[in-house]
Parts: sequence; C-alpha cells; structure tokens
Amino acid sequence: MFITLNLKTERRQELQLITGPVQTAITQTGIKEGLCLIYCPHTTAGITANSYLDPATLADLQAELDRLIPTRVDFQHIFDTPSDAAGHIKASLIGNQFTAIIHEGRLALGESQGIFFWEYDGPRSRKVYLKIVEG
Repeated sequence: MFITLNLKTERRQELQLITGPVQTAITQTGIKEGLCLIYCPHTTAGITANSYLDPATLADLQAELDRLIPTRVDFQHIFDTPSDAAGHIKASLIGNQFTAIIHEGRLALGESQGIFFWEYDGPRSRKVYLKIVEG
C-alpha cells in the first residue's frame, strides 16, 4: 500500500509531528502486522523520531542542529534562499526515512516517541510517502 501525506509547513524551520496521520493511514489499510516505511522526497527536509512530550526537546534539537550547520551566505551553492544550502546538509545528516514496526494495527513506538517531519527551508507545501507492507 502506497500513501501520500500532504503537509504544509508554516515556518522556515519546524518539526511537525506526523505520528497521527501515519497511524491513521495504517488503520485505514487494515494491516495488523508489518512495516511502514516513511520517506521524505525533499532535499531540504527530513524525517526523525524523538520525544514529543516536552516541546523544549524540539527546541533543543533545532538549536543544536542550527549551531552545527548555521544558515549563512558563504556556501558554494545557494539555489533559492540562504537556508537552502544549510537545508541540504541538515537533510543529509538527519536522513529522509524512518521505518516503523506495525504490531496489532498500531505503530510500535516508545512511550514518548513520535515521528516528525523536519522542515529546514520553508514554509512550503511538502509530501511524505508511506509504504505499508504486511508481514
């Protein structure tokens, strides 16, 4: 089963919790046991899993990634915005996919774990692809 999630980001950089829409898609398939590959087809965005309970966690993640890869104008490539080049590097470091186990029709995540779409060069309209496999 292949499903597309359509997202709209509101800020230049943000972490958007997508656990709910991913779980809804899994529920709609009726699959009880299997895998869900969550894939980001964009070069200035990524997918990660982390704690959703404390919003300060997300702020710390963003601040630390910005410290490591700040937006600046001296990158060799700047396509359309100053954050474009930094976004490419961030996407390569964080990654563009996450595989989740489906058990008894539910995502098998840790108690405080959520799946996030991470925008690095927004705001934009984005897509996330889900490949849900029974097994």
